[in-house]
Amino acid sequence: MEIIFGRNKKEQLEPVRARVTGKIPAWLQGTLLRNGPGMHTVGETRYNHWFDGLALLHSFTIRDGEVYYRSKYLRSDTYTANIEANRIVVSEFGTMAYPDPCKNIFSKAFSYLSHTIPDFTDNCLINIMRCGEDFYATTETNYIRKINPQTLETLEKVDYRKYVAVNLATSHPHYDAAGNVLNVGTSIVDKGKTKYVIFKIPATVPGGRKEGRSPLKDAEVFCSIAARSLLSPSYYHSFGVTENYVVFLEQPFKLDILKMATAYIRGVSWASCLAFHGEDKTHIHIIDRRTRKPVLAKYHTDPMVVFHHVNAYEEDGCLLFDVIAYEDGSLYQLFYLANLNEDFKENSRLTSMPTLKRFVLPLHVDKNAEVGSNLINLSSTTARALKEKDGQVYCQPELLYEGLELPRINYAHNGKPYRYVFAAGVQWSPIPTQIIKYDILTKSSLKWGEEHCWPAEPLFVPTPGAKDEDDGIILSAIVSTDPQKSPFLLVLDARTFTELARASIDVEMHLDIHGLFIPDAGWDLGKQAPSREAPARAAAGRAAPQT
Repeated sequence: MEIIFGRNKKEQLEPVRARVTGKIPAWLQGTLLRNGPGMHTVGETRYNHWFDGLALLHSFTIRDGEVYYRSKYLRSDTYTANIEANRIVVSEFGTMAYPDPCKNIFSKAFSYLSHTIPDFTDNCLINIMRCGEDFYATTETNYIRKINPQTLETLEKVDYRKYVAVNLATSHPHYDAAGNVLNVGTSIVDKGKTKYVIFKIPATVPGGRKEGRSPLKDAEVFCSIAARSLLSPSYYHSFGVTENYVVFLEQPFKLDILKMATAYIRGVSWASCLAFHGEDKTHIHIIDRRTRKPVLAKYHTDPMVVFHHVNAYEEDGCLLFDVIAYEDGSLYQLFYLANLNEDFKENSRLTSMPTLKRFVLPLHVDKNAEVGSNLINLSSTTARALKEKDGQVYCQPELLYEGLELPRINYAHNGKPYRYVFAAGVQWSPIPTQIIKYDILTKSSLKWGEEHCWPAEPLFVPTPGAKDEDDGIILSAIVSTDPQKSPFLLVLDARTFTELARASIDVEMHLDIHGLFIPDAGWDLGKQAPSREAPARAAAGRAAPQT
């Protein structure tokens, strides 16, 4: 695991041409843009957690059957400060750092008040967000960084707090057909309240690019939900949407604000302030997108930790949503670098297995239904919703599949009925060893795997004009631990899961987290000028945004 997690990766600033074997579909023209941690040591200092590493952007530009690769570290304020000091001076979630290594406990006490609600890092290493015509590297703090998707150049720093009152925000926004962005953030102890804020960023604004006006300036609060605890809000990584509703899980994986307020003076990380409370319920909040208000019914399920929602949709008066669920918060603990690089196999077996679960909620609870009765009568699922004495509804999921993570779908089916989940297979380990296509209808699966190969999140790109949900290709960046095998971009037929092509590169590629595919917008690799065929290519290769 040292090859994957321990080594700092070098940038590949100039595009390098990959060796392509097989044949890439002629219609596939564009750039796969990915994000993830690439540097875990600065000078003689080392991050504690894999999710703390400095963000390394990389891209695969696909044009006319050829592939070019490049990578560049995000030039965040965090990166700049660390590199200039030649050590880690900016705190990350799993690593507390101090600008002056000679600080004693008294000087720490003097400055800790400014860290009660800390000024978080802008090391945006998790995902890429599209906002109108702009692209941003994102993390889970209040900061995002605008980037140039062609050159990977880092542009301006954006603070969500200037537009909506959130201290934290997800890296998994949703997009509607018009390109508007919907996201969720946490407002911590703002005017005596802690709440979860759903906010919307329009795809376009009056004046737009001509006047240099960012859509972020027209961001609006869509709805807010009061946290059940003022000082212990839920952690969350994503959420779900349907045509008419938003699905938000308030789970018993909680951030202790009082502990966080003293973390700096105590010299402990913010991650140590995050704890799973197995005695609590998971509360399911449903917000009506038409009224912008939570529905009145109260739903809950057993304690669990969810990082990734898969999809959600409505059917016959019910709301169905699928998530990857864990029994506890042990996954986060495993990604401490000490656990990844020492006794890894033994440590990984101590984590709970990620399980694809389907929940079904009745949108209208029958007041006359008997207590204990099942309010769901869909023949397509065994999930149940049991009415309780106080009128609340206990939701019992259907277990669909064990051992997958990093789920993706054909995003044209987001919020709608769907059939296929494309995900990374994680059997004995939380580190992917396979790529899986799971068929929810038939409960069957197809798999791709190769010895010593570690695939990143699989991303679906539909064939232009496709009618079938799985008519398209799967793209995944593959890291190799075999010194005789170079890392490569894998291209699979999404229908059959047969390999169409691979593009190998002679660089040491990092294991990334999330990203998106950008249809060819007409830039010429190297020259950065539009090519003559650009309009036709863009029209042929345009795909739905990916979250």
